[in-house]
Amino acid sequence: MAETLKIALAQINSHAGAITANVARIRAARAEAARLGADLLVTPEFSIGGYPPEDLVKKPAFVAACAEAIAALAAETADGGPGVIVGGPWQNGELLHNAAFLLDGGKVAARRAKHELPNYGVFDEKRVFDAGPAPGPVPFRGFRLGMMVCEDWWFPAVSETLSESGAEILLSINGSPFEVDKHERQRVPLAVSRVVETGLPFVFLAQVCGQDELVFEGASFVMNPDRGLAHLLPMFQEEIRLTEWHREGERLVCAQGAVAPTPEPLAQIYGAMMLGLRDYVEKNRFPGVVLGLSGGIDSAISAAVAADALGPDRVHAVMMPSPYTSAESLEDAAACAELLGIRYDSINIGPAMEAFGAMLAPAFGNRPPDITEENLQSRIRGVTLMALSNKFGEMLLTTGNKSEMSTGYATLYGDMCGGYSVLKDVYKTTVFALCRWRNAHVPAGSRGPQGAAMPERVITKPPSAELKPDQKDQDSLPPYEELDAILEGLIEGEKSVDALVAAGFDRATVLRVWKMLDRAEYKRRQAPPGVKITPRAFGRDRRYPITNGFTALVS
Repeated sequence: MAETLKIALAQINSHAGAITANVARIRAARAEAARLGADLLVTPEFSIGGYPPEDLVKKPAFVAACAEAIAALAAETADGGPGVIVGGPWQNGELLHNAAFLLDGGKVAARRAKHELPNYGVFDEKRVFDAGPAPGPVPFRGFRLGMMVCEDWWFPAVSETLSESGAEILLSINGSPFEVDKHERQRVPLAVSRVVETGLPFVFLAQVCGQDELVFEGASFVMNPDRGLAHLLPMFQEEIRLTEWHREGERLVCAQGAVAPTPEPLAQIYGAMMLGLRDYVEKNRFPGVVLGLSGGIDSAISAAVAADALGPDRVHAVMMPSPYTSAESLEDAAACAELLGIRYDSINIGPAMEAFGAMLAPAFGNRPPDITEENLQSRIRGVTLMALSNKFGEMLLTTGNKSEMSTGYATLYGDMCGGYSVLKDVYKTTVFALCRWRNAHVPAGSRGPQGAAMPERVITKPPSAELKPDQKDQDSLPPYEELDAILEGLIEGEKSVDALVAAGFDRATVLRVWKMLDRAEYKRRQAPPGVKITPRAFGRDRRYPITNGFTALVS
């Protein structure tokens, strides 16, 4: 009976649909695993095709290409080097599974289909995959591996089946998306449950990448049978980590390794925004980003994230002053650009405002100015930025936050123009906190400046869209501390009006916020994708009908 086993955990960045690139990354990881002396390399869920594949798996050509890639990698294991666990689609007769494949000895030595298919939140795997049976253990060089695919370990059935049928280790490959504090709030307690139930050590291996709205932060870990954390890989960084296992009696135990510190919540959010934006821009082959830099807090933090994620030379900021733009805003926008070291241009929209006013005057007649003229300013800015994006190829980064998107405090075809948003799932109060955090810290992996990202006045001055004289956000919205607390109750908590009133909020204010949230659904359907931060992001997590007659607000 073998006494020692060396497993290399490949916390790598996969790219949905880019099979050739994914295979090259797995090959490089295997070469590094061989250099480290590993017996086995483990890669994340669906590492061949990139996770989540969504409807790519409905294309027979994609499934066939994945199968060819897996067969090619399997053949390479005839060299006597490390075996490999990869994830990908398994066409099993008429059934299509999300599966883990063990490659060893020049062939596919075993396959295990995902048993528990998630169908909630961002997941709808039952649409595209068939569930496999509860898996049994897989023999590998004198050991019995309990191979699981992500959701399989979130419930006890698969772990118990593996334990009862002789597995010596629970080994889960994952595509688990980021949420703030998910590692300590969900993953570690669940891992403790599986270890206690089975008495087996547990390996959680995750990918680290951005894939459209989703970010996968890594934080792979190993938990021993005594529930001690033997390894914890860092968040938001690729790494190949060698873990060394030995028998203690009848148990497999992992030797103690490095445990990476868990970043504070604001650092996690900022890291997720950086990774989400970087991968979206680079995997979609944009040269950089362009954004409107207004001198306000949302555009300031968006510019900071872009500079940190991509480097200052790939960020183009544009101030678009109107007659209502304050001197403070002009100064603050220029100061932000200087602190970040990014390109900064100013394009006055006054002439376009005059042109639209003259053009529309005959149709508008004697009607007084109202929100129409305010929205025109926003749309002029959107057209200007889109023109720059088209001319130079830079992706337009939109800067609206979750508080605004919740309440409809945004203009269609205006400030909502853009290809991506880093603040889409970030409430305004968190934006303030992130700005203070960024001015005091340099984020891990930053390509941006080492010092502060914005002047203090950007954080302390009252927010304003500056679309009319002396305008403030609080003219149209409740104070952000109150607004965000109500929104979190309505969105993340799905609480009723009565429940929020019982929690101490004013009924009229809650009803007003609920109505704004409900009425803005049509805008959110047209918003660009953005990084998922909370458990209930708009889009994949929360799908409400636009035409919605439900009015039982107090139920």
